[in-house]
Amino acid sequence: MVVAAPASGQGKTTVSVGLMAALTARGLTVAPGKVGPDYIDPGYHALATGRPGRNLDPWLVGAERVPGLLVHAARTPTVADLSVVEGVMGLFDGRNGTDGESSTAHVARLLGAPVVLVVDAGHASGTVAATVHGLRTFDPRVQVAGVVLNRTGSPGHAAEVTRWVEQLGLPVLGALPRDAAISAPSRHLGLVPAAERADAAAALERLAERTARHIDLDAVLDIARSAPPLDAEPWSPEAGSVAGRGGRRPVVAVAGGRAFTFRYAETEELLRAAGCDVVTLDPAVDRALPAGVAGLYLGGGFPEVHAAALSTNTGLLADLRDAVAAGLPTVAECAGLLYLTESVDGHPFAGVVPAAAAMAPRLTLGYAGARTATDSVLGPAGTTATGHEFHRTVTDPASGQQSGRRGAGAAWTSERGPSGFALDPAGTGRATVHAAYLHTHWAGHPHLARSFTQAVAEHDHAGLADRVLPPRPSPAPTGGAEAGVVQGGVAEALAPAATDGTDLTHHGDRETAPDLVDLAVNVRLPEPPAWLAEVVASTTRQLAAYPDPAPARAALARRHGVAEDLVLPTAGAAEAFTLLARAGLGARALVVHPQFTEPEAAVRRAGLDVERHLLDPGDGFRLHPQAVGQADLVLVGNPTNPTGVLHPARTLRDLHARTGGVLVVDEAFLDEVVDGERESLIAPSMPEVLVLRSLTKTWGLAGLRVGYVVGDPALVARLAAQQPPWSVSTPALAAMVATAAPSALAEAGRLALELEPWRRHLAAGLGALGVEVVPSEAPFLLARVGRGVREALRARGYAVRRGDTFPGLDATWARIAVRDPLTIDGLLRELRAVLADRAVTPARDLPQED
Repeated sequence: MVVAAPASGQGKTTVSVGLMAALTARGLTVAPGKVGPDYIDPGYHALATGRPGRNLDPWLVGAERVPGLLVHAARTPTVADLSVVEGVMGLFDGRNGTDGESSTAHVARLLGAPVVLVVDAGHASGTVAATVHGLRTFDPRVQVAGVVLNRTGSPGHAAEVTRWVEQLGLPVLGALPRDAAISAPSRHLGLVPAAERADAAAALERLAERTARHIDLDAVLDIARSAPPLDAEPWSPEAGSVAGRGGRRPVVAVAGGRAFTFRYAETEELLRAAGCDVVTLDPAVDRALPAGVAGLYLGGGFPEVHAAALSTNTGLLADLRDAVAAGLPTVAECAGLLYLTESVDGHPFAGVVPAAAAMAPRLTLGYAGARTATDSVLGPAGTTATGHEFHRTVTDPASGQQSGRRGAGAAWTSERGPSGFALDPAGTGRATVHAAYLHTHWAGHPHLARSFTQAVAEHDHAGLADRVLPPRPSPAPTGGAEAGVVQGGVAEALAPAATDGTDLTHHGDRETAPDLVDLAVNVRLPEPPAWLAEVVASTTRQLAAYPDPAPARAALARRHGVAEDLVLPTAGAAEAFTLLARAGLGARALVVHPQFTEPEAAVRRAGLDVERHLLDPGDGFRLHPQAVGQADLVLVGNPTNPTGVLHPARTLRDLHARTGGVLVVDEAFLDEVVDGERESLIAPSMPEVLVLRSLTKTWGLAGLRVGYVVGDPALVARLAAQQPPWSVSTPALAAMVATAAPSALAEAGRLALELEPWRRHLAAGLGALGVEVVPSEAPFLLARVGRGVREALRARGYAVRRGDTFPGLDATWARIAVRDPLTIDGLLRELRAVLADRAVTPARDLPQED
């Protein structure tokens, strides 16, 4: 059966993947399919079914091959019980200038498959039936057999729309309520690939359960069984007999990993059938090409998104440059082209292709017919193919024809003109590098695979695949890395306030540089979300008036369920620390360390006596209130920066009772903790308690300075008396109102959920390298990596936060911000090399000093 819709954005992918997952959970074997050239949806299909996602596109493979490709999908690797094919765009939307060629309806006709319509019913009722009626009758050759309603507002709304549709004589198979938790996140080319989502498996389980609950799966199976027999021979990759040196199977490296997720399953099947061994190469992690590689296929993906991790893998980039210069047959499509360029948005890449790439304001999208512009590894000049382009980057120059480099020409020519790059760096007489934006589906053009595998075999026969590369020295660390001796035990629980040389003004931003991957600063987003940026930008019309904090105070009070006199907007948490120090809340301050150093710096500047309570790393930096003495002012973080430890609210209340003074809790990172509010001390009544919050971390607002205090009204008033007039700007106040809205709080909750598997991924990777990691619930991890490792990582392009400026820690510790899994993989790759190449032993394995 085919799942279709009136238009894009109706929920086809949600329903298709949900059906695949729910039917698979029933024990059925589902063969997935996708109409059109899209790579991302098949990734979710594969995750849901455990089978390769297959693309059925008449333009790319030829209409005559579509039925055979479906039969092949249904029989590979085992015979499936049914096939579910997700459509593309609207049911009848096809290639421009045709009568719906390559549309979902076209493919449904080729397969003789019944169609299930997914309709967004969120803002209509009877009109949904009118839409369904039009789609059902538009082409009698297309059998619309059932309807799924998506994004219904309530049970009553679903019942009303169902009544309208069933008057047409069509069954409504189910109604899915609104549930943003199962929507896949999007980016500039559509959905984020499943391989890049650490939470994809969990989201899929939720989607399968929800689909089974709201859709009649038995009725769906009845519709699938109504499809007539499909009389077509299964597509089969052409068996070949290419052989390398000594009759061996030559090795082809195919780019994979999270940055290169776009390739058709049939491409690898063709390579293997021709006689090649296929090895997956992850350009973010693997430090060299596979041994004996004789060919390279770089498909599509998002290298521009993961440019930092890819560009710092200098060992692989150098290895690739050497191999390509020696004539390694290389085909690069779209993302592969970008990876071979000199740079992408300023990040240095392989430099094989004489061009630089950058993001563009417009998306390039569409089908194209093309022919090779010169003799190359894909065939002689004039070899034809059909393909598609889908990218938001441009190269300068646009093709090899304009590059000026000797031996560089265009890869393809078409009605649009020359495009791509064909290069012969080894002077073989034909282009061994064929790189372009055009994606081709080799199942429809097996001659491309034949030509490429023959070139691979010839390269292997020439012995070039067995080249031995000279060892490359590891980059020398900057800053004079010390040998691996560890500073020993932790000081006594209550240390004197004498100056110990710790730089309390050192913060993560001092670790960063434009050419470094930033894992030192804990700001989650590189820029505010578009909706929040618009809110901030809209305030420019109000800048002639003095700021009015009243609306922000009211919004924050509603957000936390407290009275307005408990709330004070501030110019970030840093201003709040200064106000605390100046408010005369006591003469003796006690700071629980290790934690963010700005609170201690602020109270020292105000002339207060400062004592430190140092938590023990051997005890997981847990807080024991009975070990803490009395003080006028006690400052503690929760979750604590840099340890990431989340102290239970009851522990903090015990601490407050024992110390007897004002308790100040820095909750700057609490909104990045899953269900973190459970441990917050914010409450309708907060005697002698102040809580500080920051909006910097979650929302990417470090440059705006946005924070606030919630607490004892009398104490809040004393802080306000120290605050300069109009210290909080109008844009910052507007951001406070916007981020206190229920929709923003829900988005923050989703971001916290997304962060959790990323943090686990980083912790597991560090643990696998033997690095001691402190269990964390924050958007960072504290790791004992050893002396000199931070400097060595910096030399390799990664900035992490030094640990020795936090009281209670030494230079063996580093704080590492949690980023997306691909960036994490890049860090782990370099850390593995540092530990191996420099024989740096993790600190916990070294003898301890007294």
